[in-house]
Amino acid sequence: MGKLKKMKVHIADDHQILIDGIKAVLKTESDIEVDGCSVNGEEVLEWFKTHKTDVLILDINMPKIDGIKVLQRLKKRDFQPLVIVLSSYDDIKLVKEVMKIGAKGFLAKKCAGEHIAEAIKTVYNGGQYFSESIQDKIVTSFSGVDQSKIGNQDGAFFSSLTEREKEILTMIAQEYSTREISEQLFITINTVETHRKNLIKKLKVKNAVGLAVYAHKNQLI
Repeated sequence: MGKLKKMKVHIADDHQILIDGIKAVLKTESDIEVDGCSVNGEEVLEWFKTHKTDVLILDINMPKIDGIKVLQRLKKRDFQPLVIVLSSYDDIKLVKEVMKIGAKGFLAKKCAGEHIAEAIKTVYNGGQYFSESIQDKIVTSFSGVDQSKIGNQDGAFFSSLTEREKEILTMIAQEYSTREISEQLFITINTVETHRKNLIKKLKVKNAVGLAVYAHKNQLI
């Protein structure tokens, strides 16, 4: 059998102590490899000129070029890593801004060490990852005000879902990764992804966050 492919991770933060802490945590993960670190935005952009690292852990507040500009510039390139944003602030406007320009996850620095491996595996397998406090704010921000973004709440969309789709919708809202859903329901990863795409289309939402909000509003979780 061939050697198991490891998820390659690049860490970008202007505090070496945080980089060292994340590296120490990830060293215990057999399927994750840290293949580089940067302490400012310029270094990040230089790194990705010559490397195809899978996941970028990106601090928002960095010298020279901040995380927002790094995201914007990476988006224009042929290769874009999966990005998990690190921030000391869990402001919902910031979360929405970075997700809009391509981030796949948002992690508060205070809980980075505890959840970083889970976040990396989730985005690598096609999901999105948010700190618990941020999830609560996302749900609250959509509650009763921006109904157009989370679908019609009269039940018309919900009633059109199959039992399997409702099952997968519930699991997505409960933060199961694509791989975990695949294993628990005994279906392929491609089948899970097809259901995810169909759910986004049927419920007229933009991403997994919208699916989670929809599930919450319809009391699936």
